[in-house]
Amino acid sequence: MSDPTSAPRITLQPLPYVDLLTARAAADITLAVIHCTELPDLATARAYGERVLYDSGTGASGHWYIDRDGAIVEYVPPTRVAHHVRGYNAHSVGIELVNTGRYPDWYDSRRQAMEEAYPAAQIDALVALLTRLRATLPALKDIAGHEDLDTGHIAASDDPARTVARKRDPGPLFPWCTLLARVPLQRIGV
Repeated sequence: MSDPTSAPRITLQPLPYVDLLTARAAADITLAVIHCTELPDLATARAYGERVLYDSGTGASGHWYIDRDGAIVEYVPPTRVAHHVRGYNAHSVGIELVNTGRYPDWYDSRRQAMEEAYPAAQIDALVALLTRLRATLPALKDIAGHEDLDTGHIAASDDPARTVARKRDPGPLFPWCTLLARVPLQRIGV
């Protein structure tokens, strides 16, 4: 287990459009949202993050990505609003954990199981990052999973008569009890 009081090593890799994202004060951030990439690896997550999806010239991305080995990469600084969860972006930061989730059949009703566990190194890095954020973001007090906040359902890709959860991350194998015992944030949305 890593020492949560030591500053985590974070590699800065800003997304090409980062300067187009809305600026905000660190004091405006009250919520950390935990995601999983639902992609096979960090390189694929980067490619998805670089895609321009909006008229503003920006795309969907978290602020930080934590690989399975605990390596942390910052794609968007906390003082920019990233598009990572509907309705909560203005006052939250997004932390993406590399995990396959439901990839590649995200919305297939027959493939909704999320079976990849989160390695200890990845959770230790998440604890270290959240500890650092609590020290540097004065209003940060809440935490949630993407699935806690985006509870919508959509038509299943294999059978439009059925629906599936739009977002299920970080999923049933995420160790919430362990995380909340190590980082004093209040989980919301459950």
